[in-house]
Amino acid sequence: MTTTQNPPVRQSPRWGLAAAAGLGIAVAAVLAAYSRVHPGNGAAIWTFGFSALLAMKTWLTTGALVLVVVQIISALAMWGHLPGVSGSASWANPLHRWSGVAAFLLTLPVAFQCIWSLGFTDASARTLLHTVAGCLFYGVFAAKMLALRLRGLPGWAIPVLGGLLAALLTVVWFSSAFWYFTQPGVVLW
Repeated sequence: MTTTQNPPVRQSPRWGLAAAAGLGIAVAAVLAAYSRVHPGNGAAIWTFGFSALLAMKTWLTTGALVLVVVQIISALAMWGHLPGVSGSASWANPLHRWSGVAAFLLTLPVAFQCIWSLGFTDASARTLLHTVAGCLFYGVFAAKMLALRLRGLPGWAIPVLGGLLAALLTVVWFSSAFWYFTQPGVVLW
C-alpha cells in the first residue's frame, strides 16, 4: 500500500506584509503627531561644529544621500543586476549593510533636530512635503527592518521597501538640502 503525502500548504505572506505596513504607518504617524504637538522653537540643540542648524542638517542629509547611492549600487550587485558584476558579489552584502547603518545614523540627529527644534510645518508646499517625506522615511525604514526578519514575504517586498527608502530620502534631500544650497547668502559650513 502506497501512501501519498500532501505537500505543505504555503502560508500567504499577507500577515507579514500587514505587520510591516502596520509598523511603518504607526512609526510615521507617531513622528508626525509628536512633531505636530511640539512645534519647536527653532533653536539648535547641537550643530556638530557647523555654523548653524540648517547647515548641519544639510550636510548630514547630503552624506546620507551619498550613502543611499552606495546602497543602490550594492543592492544591484547583491541581486546580480549590476552591469559588469557576475552573480552576487561577495563585497555587496557587507557594503550594503554598513552603508545603510551609516546613512541611518547620519539621519538621526537631523530627524531629532527637525522634530524637536522645528516641529511639523506646513508653511509652504516645500516644507509640508519635507515633513511628510521625513516621517514616512522612518516609517518605511521600520517596515523594512521588520520585513528583513520575516519569512515567506514575496521576493519583491524588500527591494520595494529599499526603493521607497531611497526615494523618500531623495525627496527629503531635494526639499531641504538642495533648497538650502540654492539660497543666496547662506553659510554653507
